[in-house]
Amino acid sequence: MLTFEMIIVFLGLIGMVTALVLDKMRPGMILFSVTVLFLCFGILTPKEMLEGFSNKGMITVALLFLISEGVRQSGALGQLIKKLLPQGTTSVFKAQARMLPVISFVSAFLNNTPVVVIFAPIIKRWAESIHLPATKFLIPVSYATILGGVCTLIGTSTNLVVDGMILDAGYKGFGMFELGRVGIFIALTGIVYLLLFSSRLLPDVRKDTVGDEHGEADASSFHRVEAVIGARFPGINKRVGDFNFVRHYGAEIREIKRSGISMVDNLSRVKFREGDTLVLWADDSFISTWGDSSVFVLLANGKDTEPKAGRKKRWFALALLVLMIVGATVGELPFMEELLPGIDLDMFFFAAVTTVIMAWTKLFPARKYTKYISWDILITIACAFAISRAMVNSGVADIIAHGIIDMSDDYGPHVLLAVLFIITNLFTELITNNAAAALAFPLALSLSNQLGVSPMPFFVVICIAASASFSTPIGYQTNLIVQGIGNYKFTDFVRIGLPLNVLTFIISVILIPLIWPF
Repeated sequence: MLTFEMIIVFLGLIGMVTALVLDKMRPGMILFSVTVLFLCFGILTPKEMLEGFSNKGMITVALLFLISEGVRQSGALGQLIKKLLPQGTTSVFKAQARMLPVISFVSAFLNNTPVVVIFAPIIKRWAESIHLPATKFLIPVSYATILGGVCTLIGTSTNLVVDGMILDAGYKGFGMFELGRVGIFIALTGIVYLLLFSSRLLPDVRKDTVGDEHGEADASSFHRVEAVIGARFPGINKRVGDFNFVRHYGAEIREIKRSGISMVDNLSRVKFREGDTLVLWADDSFISTWGDSSVFVLLANGKDTEPKAGRKKRWFALALLVLMIVGATVGELPFMEELLPGIDLDMFFFAAVTTVIMAWTKLFPARKYTKYISWDILITIACAFAISRAMVNSGVADIIAHGIIDMSDDYGPHVLLAVLFIITNLFTELITNNAAAALAFPLALSLSNQLGVSPMPFFVVICIAASASFSTPIGYQTNLIVQGIGNYKFTDFVRIGLPLNVLTFIISVILIPLIWPF
């Protein structure tokens, strides 16, 4: 029997998913709107609505944004990828074999977005210089960062979100490398799959419609620049003709690339969308002015634009990162609790200490620290906690879980684990990974309670399924970035990504119950 509260929650969730799929607003504002709706009907108390904003997992994600920025500005990542790329004649397979495992390893400890933002333009320039199609490398780079992210607690914000929900529910959270017990098998399988099949499944390089022939006479001052539109671009959903781009940014739009389609004619009628790649005619000041802003996710002009820093700064940034990871790992051990009672030496503790040290040693500009945090992701995460609580309070989580159990009849928890993976993965491909985790977590809790089994296998499967966004470019920001710079079509992601989704599903459903028994 559906109650009034259940109906409101169902309608709110349907409206949320629809708005996310149609991209009506930023995900954070959509989820915040739904939490306010639940607040108005008394399904959430003000305290429950705001609990997510003080959650340790959410704050840890914010700190990791700053730590990733510190490592980025040290120049360590740019130097790393340049040393990985083979110079001279090579093949797609050999080059991928050198770079993909290392990229996965790096992304296990850093936010995926800055890794792709730095690596993608360098790899594109390198591929063009040795006459290999850049399209054979950019999607694999994005996928490698996702595969690395499932191996550690801090590899992706989704893992920290689920960990925060687990702690809120009264269970013991994940250790730093606990998810790696299954994640490492998924990552290795995924990398082998990319090495064997990406060259055949990905398209050859597509010619750019707009080349350097435009403005050759003025090449000394103006040149071609590619800019991928970010979430804070003020012209999103406005027509090009209604938004004076030249006045705002001092550059002229020559072409817009979206989903593998190049738009050159009648540009004034085209609406800007997040993730669009703009081909601009701009002077040397454009990248220096806007490269440090969040208006554009990525800027490339065929030259080195990575931060230039000294060797000492690079090593210091990497040393801080290693100390943070080792400290958080050792801090979980029982003897540390006895040695330092009253101090919780977890990931949050060491991330906070590392952030402060990076700020005071100027690894990132402390006065501009707010620019490096993706506030929409944080608001999405905070509201995800509230929506999850509303699903529990209203009884919606129990009724959906009961329906899943009834549909599966007496197949047992293994089948329900597979069903939960499919539901979570479908949501993450259509909306966002954190929103998918928010919808799936209360279902996992209710399923395990109604079956009388351990909830841990269900929690782990949410982490894996919510991160395994391979089949569409919209589920993960790194996919959007490489779609723009590589000029990929939507179908390119489906062709290479869907088998990877299936492989991840098979490995997860087989291994997770063996490692975390029901």
